[in-house]
This record gives sequence, structure tokens and C-alpha cells, in this order.
Amino acid sequence: MDVLYFAWVRERVGLPKERVETGAATVRELVAELKAREPRYEAAFADEGALRVAVDQELTDFDASLAGAREVAFFPPMTGG
Repeated sequence: MDVLYFAWVRERVGLPKERVETGAATVRELVAELKAREPRYEAAFADEGALRVAVDQELTDFDASLAGAREVAFFPPMTGG
């Protein structure tokens, strides 16, 4: 699946997007796999409360299923102005 990173998440990971092979069943399991890769992922996902996630372009939470998902995006909360 494609994993996309936006704003400071992208800066910490060092990539805007990557293709990930995963056995994760949920977003939370995917995050655990990513955090175990390298310190830069650990830093990016250190505070899940500071992140939002979308699966196939639909906002969801970290317990969301990844069954059939093609894309997961991580980004900080957005505010209006």
C-alpha cells in the first residue's frame, strides 16, 4: 500500500510517500511496524494524539481496518483560518 506523509510528519520521516508491504490489520498496527523501522519513524509517530489519519482518502482513527486499503495518509490536525 502507499503511505503518505504530510507537513511535519513528512519532515521527520524524510519522505513524502512510500510503498509499504505490511501484514498490519489496523492503522495502529501499521504505525507500530513503521516505528520499529528506524528512529525517524519513532519520532514522527511518538505522539499519535498529534496526528490524523486517512485511509483511502477518508478520515478515520488508528483502530481502522486496513483490509483492502490502497492508501494511508498521516498528517497533523488542520485548523481553519
